Parts: sequence; structure tokens; C-alpha cells
Amino acid sequence: MTETSDMIVFWIVVLARFLIPLTIPRYPLPGVLVSLVLDAIDQTIFQQFTNLNLDGYQGYDKALDIYYLTIAYISTLRNWTNQFAFRISQFLYYYRMIGVTLFELSYSGTGPRYLLLLFPNTFEYFFIFYESVRLRWNPVKMPRYFTIGAMWAIWVFIKIPQETWIHIAQMDMTDFIKEDILGISKDAGLSEIVAAINWPLLIVVIILLVVAIVLLFRWLAKRTPPTDHTWAVKADPIPDHVEKEMERMKHDPEPFFSWALVEKIIMVSLISIIFAQVLPDVRATNLELAVGVAFVIAINTLVSHWFARRGTEWTSIIRQFIVMAVINFGSVLLYSFLLPAVDEAGSINLGNTLFFVLLLTLLVVLFDRYRAVYVARFAAGDSGNDGEQSEETAVAAA
Repeated sequence: MTETSDMIVFWIVVLARFLIPLTIPRYPLPGVLVSLVLDAIDQTIFQQFTNLNLDGYQGYDKALDIYYLTIAYISTLRNWTNQFAFRISQFLYYYRMIGVTLFELSYSGTGPRYLLLLFPNTFEYFFIFYESVRLRWNPVKMPRYFTIGAMWAIWVFIKIPQETWIHIAQMDMTDFIKEDILGISKDAGLSEIVAAINWPLLIVVIILLVVAIVLLFRWLAKRTPPTDHTWAVKADPIPDHVEKEMERMKHDPEPFFSWALVEKIIMVSLISIIFAQVLPDVRATNLELAVGVAFVIAINTLVSHWFARRGTEWTSIIRQFIVMAVINFGSVLLYSFLLPAVDEAGSINLGNTLFFVLLLTLLVVLFDRYRAVYVARFAAGDSGNDGEQSEETAVAAA
């Protein structure tokens, strides 16, 4: 029987994995780094502080990875000013999404996971690279060759070895440290780990690492161009000229049938299919799920266009989320009534339905709000298209 303390730890970690990524649009680099670290240590937390059976957690872990990567991708619509770098990130994101979807649909649960090696999560580290540059420099000034070179360096020298370690060799870093470095069982508790550590050696290693990092930063400081601004941990505010363009576009919205609609359907369908493979009691087939997502997003888009024509503006993203969640939940109930193929009784699992509606609504609301910024930014002249525009030109365009 599962103890209450185990479930408390479990839900604290899971809720953290859902809530922390929501900081990424406002604090891109800290948000994604904390999400990455939490992804790396969550299973270790469960092993150390609970007695939960983690046999099926790998699927949940992969789905939660996709969730925070999707928030990161959507945040690039609002924050990234180099359009060429954005296009690369867009390709990397959907490339990984397709790979994970194929993996979830085909993997039997045993053996090497080659699909995840063929479709590595290069997007995550490319996002970190871009946001690291933005800390002190203007990303618009990054040349194309530099951006492409960074992508391939991440793909070849970081992600392929990492994906090989995790998915082909199926090695866990925590288990490796325990068994191969500390010489203890992988099931050892915290007290055994502390007792097995060679503290003098660890202190020497830490000192050497700190010295190496300091020397590396000094070496890089001599070879990087002068910084453009002070530390920019928080996302840049939307420029006034982009705000004006967004205001103008409210009176001239995109047509209903647009690439924005297509991308929303593709993005949310892939995410829903991935989550459906790990959530219990999902009765809809993948096709029914994709059709249902398309139906709900179409209704969602029609409602948004109706509000826009009436001149209705959302005063806050929270209010927009609540209203659209109610509308979307009603749309799902209508869809299940019109197409009662979910199971032989024509019923739906309300828990799963509510989860999918909230997830869908969150992603669509963020996507719509931030895509408006993306379209307005480049329509207004914030061009990073060729990645070689000078800072003076960017200022002049503003």
C-alpha cells in the first residue's frame, strides 16, 4: 500500500515539473535550467525519499519533458529577435516531437531506444545557447554561420553522446556514480552515499573544477566581442513599436484558415498523443484524439475571431485561460456527444478529459498571445532574418 508521505513527495515533484516551466517565458534561462535539473533529479528524489514503484515513470518523464520544451518553444515566439535562430529552433523542436511521438507509438518497453538517438533533443541546448548569448549580447548580431555551427556542435558533441548514454547504453548517471565511482549498491540510501564519499578527493576535484571554469571564462572573455548590455536574465520587454503593430493587427486579424491554425493543431495533437500513451484509462484512439484536438482548436479559434471582431480584449492571460478552458471543455463534451466512439458505452474519462482540456487551453492561449508578438515584431521591422544585421541597423529599424 502506498504511504501518504510517498504520494506527497510524488505530487510535489510532479506539480513542480508542471509549474516551474511556466516561468520560462519571463525568465528563459533560469526557468529552463531549473526544469532541466528537476528532470535530471526527480527519479533520484523518488528513489531516496519514497518506496514508489517507478517501472512506468519513464513514460511520464518523457511526456513531462515534452511539456516544458513546448513552453520553451512557445516562449521563443515572444522573446527571440533573431528570426533565423528562431527558424532553427522551430525545426529542432518539431523534429524532436515527431521522434518522441514515433517512439511512444512503437516502443515495446524493452531494449535500446534508437528513435530517441535519431531524433535527439537538440532544441533544449540550442535554447540554452541562445539565451546564454542574450544575457550580455544582442542575438540579432549573431551571424548565420555562428548560429548553424552552434546547432551542429550541440547535436554532434553533446546530444548524440548523451542520447547514446541514456537510451542505447541505458545508463543512469546516479546509478553509475553509486556503483562505479562510490562502489555501493544503486539502492543505497543517503547515509550510505555520504559515508562512501572520499571527501578530501571530492574537495580537490571541486577546487580544480572551479579553477578550470574561471580559466575558461577568462579565455572566452578575451575572445568574445564587447558586451552590448548589462546582464539580461529577465526576458526583454516588448518594444513600443511592436506593441503599436500588435494594436494595429487586432483590427486586421489573420484569417481563420492560416498556418497558425495548422501549427496549433499539429503541436497539440502530437503532445496529446504522447501524453495519451502514459495516462491511464485513455480510451480514445490516436486518430480520435487528433480529430478531437483539431475540433476543439477550430472552435477555440472561431471564438477568438468572434471576440476580436467585437473588439473584446483580454485584460489578463489568467482570465483568457479560464474563459477558454470553459469553452474548450464544453467543446470536448460536444465532440464526445457527436462522435461517441470513445468506448462502447459512449462515455469519456472525465479526469483525463479535464487534464487534456487544461493542457490544450494553456498551450493554445500562450501560443496565440506570443505568436501575435512574433508576427508584429517582424512585420514592424525587428529583423534578424539574416543574422548579420548590425546593431545600428536594428536600432534604426526600431
